[in-house]
Amino acid sequence: MSYLEQFDATPDADKLRLVRQWMDSEPLPFFKELREQRPVLVTPGAILLARFDDVTEVLNQPKLFTVALYLPKMGNGIYLMAHDDDALHTREKSIMQGLLNRDDLPRVRALVARLANEILDKAPGKKLEVAYDYSRSIPAGLVQEYFGFSGVERKDLIEWSYWNQYDTFHNQPFDIIADELRDHISTRHTETGEKLNKYILELIAHRLITVKGTGLWHWLRTTFNKLIGNKEAANDDIVARMLRSSFPAEVDFDIQRLGVNAGGLLIGAIETTAQCVTQVIQYLVDSPEWFAKAQAAARLPDPREFDGIVWEALRFVPLAPYLFRQAASEYTLGQGTAYATRIPAGSYVLPLTQSAMFDPRAFENPDQFIPSRNWYHYFHFGFGAHECLGKYIGMVMIPEMVRQILLRPGLKASAPIDYKGGPFPEVYELSWS
Repeated sequence: MSYLEQFDATPDADKLRLVRQWMDSEPLPFFKELREQRPVLVTPGAILLARFDDVTEVLNQPKLFTVALYLPKMGNGIYLMAHDDDALHTREKSIMQGLLNRDDLPRVRALVARLANEILDKAPGKKLEVAYDYSRSIPAGLVQEYFGFSGVERKDLIEWSYWNQYDTFHNQPFDIIADELRDHISTRHTETGEKLNKYILELIAHRLITVKGTGLWHWLRTTFNKLIGNKEAANDDIVARMLRSSFPAEVDFDIQRLGVNAGGLLIGAIETTAQCVTQVIQYLVDSPEWFAKAQAAARLPDPREFDGIVWEALRFVPLAPYLFRQAASEYTLGQGTAYATRIPAGSYVLPLTQSAMFDPRAFENPDQFIPSRNWYHYFHFGFGAHECLGKYIGMVMIPEMVRQILLRPGLKASAPIDYKGGPFPEVYELSWS
């Protein structure tokens, strides 16, 4: 029986569970059948969209297909990610994108390389557990040094990001998990969120003094640095930039909004990066042809060829096979086509971004591994209004983390990634000669 024949023969109460099982275990053949035969799949728990055009149509309409499911996970709208195409979202995302200056990217890539080699050079017996000790530790180090989260241990930053990501993106109504686990995830998110909030308050209080200084001394230091062209590199991290910036009251970006956005930097940086890096490393290690090509490209002075290999690998093993939205009003998708489907208000909609990245309407020879593909058709950092704030940081951090570990000779894995029954890589052990 085909996937759709099995789906149609399954009782309604079990349909979503069956679909989620296929999405986890055999997504590519399942998605291919959907694209060809039923591009919009209606289940009792969610509506799945399989084609590139339908995915982008939904993600380009944030007022119609909203992130309302983020609201209870993000303090009922305290952070810009929980807002859809409104003044706060536009204003604060623009401010933060300016502070995350793309001119910093060479500096960020060099920092990531240094953090990676500090870990790799100290690995006892040239063996390393990658999922935590490498893939989570490096972005946590970047949060400390580039974002400016001083006076806190990496393990705490990792824990705060982990539970926030788990609750927000893997504890939704269409996730098939036991009630006791749902409660545990929510409780851990609340507990770690309180610790993060306390830390952010203390961080801002401390950094206000060290960054801005007081009185005449601050004025003299600032004037001297301007005269000699010094950008105060010792204090140049994102939190410092935020604290040195002043906005009119009408812009509504005060010290409270600063703190909220500082916390957002941490939450989005660690767990997402760790999963992408770990899964791409495993994909390449397990693919002899592309592993050899990636190692050769890793040794080139220009990283563009290597980066292309990483992004193409991530198409096969993405962060997640879907995004999720909730319909604010009734909408007909696929208007004028044979598969036109009415989406009722309140429906949970899953744009299958991995399926869209294998749609021949947008990707030539989609089943082939082609590193030179059009970057703009990828969904690695989301799409539309909710595209990742730190996209350009991730675009150098992820491939550089993969590159540094692939430069180690004789690299091999002792076993596949162990997810320990959850959504994130938890254990992946590598060794080299």
